[in-house]
Amino acid sequence: MKRIGLFLLTNILVISAVTLILQIFGIDNYLTAQGINYQSLLVICIVWGMAGSFISLMMSKWMAKKMMGLEIGSATGPYGSIVRKVHEISRRAGLTEMPEVGVYQSPDVNAFATGPSKNNSLVAVSTGLLERMNEEEAEGVLAHEVAHIANGDMVTMALIQGVVNAFVMFLARIAVFAIDQATRRDNDNGQGLGFFAHIFLVQIFQMIFGLLAAPVVMGFSRWREFRADAGSAKLVGKDKMIAALENLKRNYAIQEQVKEEPAMASMKISSKGSWAELFSSHPSLDKRIAALR
Repeated sequence: MKRIGLFLLTNILVISAVTLILQIFGIDNYLTAQGINYQSLLVICIVWGMAGSFISLMMSKWMAKKMMGLEIGSATGPYGSIVRKVHEISRRAGLTEMPEVGVYQSPDVNAFATGPSKNNSLVAVSTGLLERMNEEEAEGVLAHEVAHIANGDMVTMALIQGVVNAFVMFLARIAVFAIDQATRRDNDNGQGLGFFAHIFLVQIFQMIFGLLAAPVVMGFSRWREFRADAGSAKLVGKDKMIAALENLKRNYAIQEQVKEEPAMASMKISSKGSWAELFSSHPSLDKRIAALR
């Protein structure tokens, strides 16, 4: 969940910035004044949508380090055993460049992988995971994260998010254009939406369409979790991956007694209810365990 959250947050910031740029340089206003050229608008949205997604991807390691306060480990440092284990699994997975390995302070049982490519990646684990999982369970989690890298999941997610970004931007501008035209017809002076109203409505519609598109992105995310689980089973054995998932179930049950908080990151517990599951980046632990068995 951490990597998804960081990626989506960066996407939102980039798309918001792109929207402002389109407004400031008058591109949106030009299209509106010309009666809107749908083909030109779609091309612009695809270019900016994909660019925004890949900017997010390129920034993902830097964002993770800054936002999570990662302590990057070395093979001979305090977290040397974790670094060596990640590198061992990475070589087994066929990676030619070893991922950076970072540890951050958190009581959550948590781990995630990020980075723009297989050759420029990062695996991060929480101190909570190191404290509350035994060696075999932790190995299952680490192999799951390495499998994400080996599968190229970050790039695939960027492509999917880029397409979603493009259509969200496109549909938002179509909706605002329709409102602007309706406003012009209703006003005696033929005046449409003002500059700031236009910006505000575009942002609102981007949020609405982004929310409606979220199940598509989350559906892919759930599928890739099953695939990463299978990758972990292949790399270190399914028993270790199952043990890790069962550990997470126990920890989540304890955590729920204290407060309601989705804190399991890349091994995240499923949300309650079928509607909530549509917006969950991870399938339920029971489904994942059943798939491995």
